[in-house]
This record gives sequence, C-alpha cells and structure tokens, in this order.
Amino acid sequence: MKKEIIIGFLCFLIATSICVLYRSVNKYTTEGQVSVQSVAENRLKDRVLAEQENYEKLSQELQNAQSKLENLRRDSANNSDEAKKLEKELSELNRLLGYTDVKGKGIIIKLEDAEASDENNKDSLVHDLDLLDIVNELFNAGAEAISINGQRILANTAINCNGNVVRINNEKVGAPFVINAIGLPNGLYGAMTRPDGYLDLMASGKIKIQIDKVENDELVVPKYTGTIQHQYMEVAE
Repeated sequence: MKKEIIIGFLCFLIATSICVLYRSVNKYTTEGQVSVQSVAENRLKDRVLAEQENYEKLSQELQNAQSKLENLRRDSANNSDEAKKLEKELSELNRLLGYTDVKGKGIIIKLEDAEASDENNKDSLVHDLDLLDIVNELFNAGAEAISINGQRILANTAINCNGNVVRINNEKVGAPFVINAIGLPNGLYGAMTRPDGYLDLMASGKIKIQIDKVENDELVVPKYTGTIQHQYMEVAE
C-alpha cells in the first residue's frame, strides 16, 4: 500500500511537471513569434521611411532641374539677339582666320613645269621657293585669301620641298600648280604680270604660266582643314 502511494505521488509529480513544461514552451514559442514579427515589422517600416525620404529628395532634385531648364529657356529667348550677334562675330573670325570656305573676285594662276626637252636647268621646274615668292607677291598686292591646289594658305602655312615632292600644310601637291587668289582682279593681275616681276622671270625658264581674271564673285578658296596647335603661346592678362 505504501509502495502504491509513492508510485501515485511520483506519477502526480511527473504529470504536473509535464503541464508546467508545456505551458512554458507554449509561452516561449508565442512570445518568440511575436518578437520576430515585431522585428520584421520594424525593419519594414524603416525601409518604407527610407524609400519615402529618397523619393522626396529625388522629387526635389527633379523640380530644381526643371526650374533651371525653364530659366535657361527663358534666358535663351531673351538673349536671342545677343546669341545671333555672337554667332555672327564667330563666323567673321572664322572667315578671317581661314576656317571657312570663301568666294569672290580675283585671279587664277596656273603653273606647269617646262617641257621635257627644256628641262636643262633648275629654272625649268616649279619649286617650293617659287610658290612662296608668288604667295608673298599676291598678299602684297592685296589678296585676301589664297589657295594652292586646294590648300588654304595661312600665316603659319609651311611650303617646302621633300625630294621631288612639294608639301603644303604637310600635304603632297604636284604640278600643275593652280593658285586661286581673291582680291581686286585688275590689281592682282597687274602686280603679277608686270615686267621683271617674279612670274616674268619664271617664264624665262620656259615655265608655262597662265593667268586669268575672275570677275563674277565665284572664285572659291577652300577653308583650312588642318590643325593649329600653340604650345608656348597664351593670352596676356
């Protein structure tokens, strides 16, 4: 009997322990779920707030950009006359510097080497120095734009001889040499055909020379197509 009471009491303790353990586990699980859910909700709220702040920031930047664009459009409309004036000045500078095609009245000079039977001395061929002297005479006579075989002549244009080849603006050119010069036709023609002038001296070496006046403003001198680089020059303050 005593043994049965002890066993019954032990069974009661075991059952009580199981109930307590069950309730503890259940409570822990429930609280854990609530805790995890709360953390997830907080993180989601933080993400939403961050995205909202980012959106508001981008929206403000967009509004600022649109405002600047509108101001630029308004300023452009208000300054259209000024822009046209600047564009005209730029075009004029490009024309004077040789960066645009130009046309007008002037003369055309065509130079060809002497016939093979007459090539008995250096004066029977057109040399780079001949072209340089002719260009100088044309500019001195009032030429406003000059080209040789399509190469625009500028202040820094190099005309030199490399073997049997003449280079202008570092481009190979050969006879016949066609020189277009824009300016007063009669003045240019008179300067280049004067007795004992440079072309007259070249003609004595059997060089074939042809000079024509162009009176219809259609003589074309093409633009300079090379690149000008200044390594040592800068604007003085």
